[in-house]
Amino acid sequence: MNTNELKKYFNEHLVPGRLYILKGSRRGRICMDRSREGWEIYFLEHGQKIGLMRFSTESEACLRMKEEICKLMEALYGLRFISPQR
Repeated sequence: MNTNELKKYFNEHLVPGRLYILKGSRRGRICMDRSREGWEIYFLEHGQKIGLMRFSTESEACLRMKEEICKLMEALYGLRFISPQR
């Protein structure tokens, strides 16, 4: 999975854009950004990266970002995403 596929997934599942940002950072959102070491996921508050997680590949970061947003959607809205069976 890459960031374009993740954005499509979030759009299809009606995830509000105010919860996340996939390239860069914005206060009060779960952020995913590329760094020198790879990829980072964190919550940005008052200029601080809270709960910073680092990944070596875009795919790993996207899968974790998807998991974190799914948890947030369940906590905020009581919505659970069910993965289709193959």
